[in-house]
Amino acid sequence: MKKLVIAYSGGLDTSYCAVSLSKEYEVHAVSVNTGGFSKEEINHIESNAYKMGVTTYKNINAVPTFYDKVVKYLIFGNVLKNATYPLSVSAERIIQAIEIVEYAKSIGATYIAHGSTGAGNDQVRFDMIFQTLAPGINIITPIRDQKLTRQEEIDYLKSEGIDMNWEKSKYSVNKGLWGTSVGGVETLESEKPLPSEAYPSQLKKEGEEKVTLTFKNGEFVALNGESNVPEINIENLNEIASKYAIGRDIHVGDTIVGTKGRVGFEAAAALITVKAHHLLEKHTLTKWQLQHKEYLSSFYGMHLHEGQYLDPVMRDIEAFLQSSQKMVSGDVTVTLKPYHFSLDGIVSKHDLMSSKFSTYGEENKAWTADDAKGFIKILGNQNKIYQQVNS
Repeated sequence: MKKLVIAYSGGLDTSYCAVSLSKEYEVHAVSVNTGGFSKEEINHIESNAYKMGVTTYKNINAVPTFYDKVVKYLIFGNVLKNATYPLSVSAERIIQAIEIVEYAKSIGATYIAHGSTGAGNDQVRFDMIFQTLAPGINIITPIRDQKLTRQEEIDYLKSEGIDMNWEKSKYSVNKGLWGTSVGGVETLESEKPLPSEAYPSQLKKEGEEKVTLTFKNGEFVALNGESNVPEINIENLNEIASKYAIGRDIHVGDTIVGTKGRVGFEAAAALITVKAHHLLEKHTLTKWQLQHKEYLSSFYGMHLHEGQYLDPVMRDIEAFLQSSQKMVSGDVTVTLKPYHFSLDGIVSKHDLMSSKFSTYGEENKAWTADDAKGFIKILGNQNKIYQQVNS
């Protein structure tokens, strides 16, 4: 039989694909862990995969890869799409697609299947990665091609003797290292917020708690003085901050296929890390570095969201972002509070707010009053000339 790899999540759509495609192909199921999966959940997905008739199942731990290839640059760039969303799910999908296609090539599969519909972003991200990295592999998408409803999928699985609880949860939750997306009936329209109970982390702690994030060359290398790899620091920070129900919001944006979309998310560690990193940059980078980083980071986030991760321009922007982090080292203190947090301040040997030169708004130590007057006079020349010529 022809060998096929399916991106398997264990949900209804990918279960339908696994069962139906097993009749014609030798199906090898693979799921990619980019954070949020417990060992028990992985074991449950594996058990279900074999119930669907797959030949093999593999779970790939891609958390370190996800951090190193994507999350690191989202932190370097302080990327929040539409000044709100840390690209939790869209960033994951890129790495998942790359890992899946590499696995397919490693076992000699000539077909890849996924359970995306024809209405969203994921179909674009998966297909573009697959087509680019393995143009000889055929892509099969039963849900999209057959325009199947959930009920049609359930009825088919029942007819195949697979009668599981496929009742759709009131809220769909997708957990990952860089945040959790939350979708529900409220996000299908424009006026209603998600209720508090829709978010996976509920308020468990009151009062305030201070945490210290240590960055070295832009990377999150220690939490509260305890060193670890950045992805572990992110997970540990999320464990602490989620008890305060921090990081909730709703993102409204443009989908790749041209429609508007609305999704809730909870990303305590992502938002704290980005904001803390950005504060440290404000103290350690020049104003021109900050200005040019801002628009390049915006482009990086947009291209990532749009599935353009493999375009060489992304490596060019990454090189710039990496270079910009040479002096971004120091400690940032953050105060956690119920539902929000505040940035207290930074300590860094690279802090450009140095008292050796001046005290902002009070005194200068590196120039005279006459120096200041001459500087201001020359600085205003262009505006003065324009006004005199055109008045």
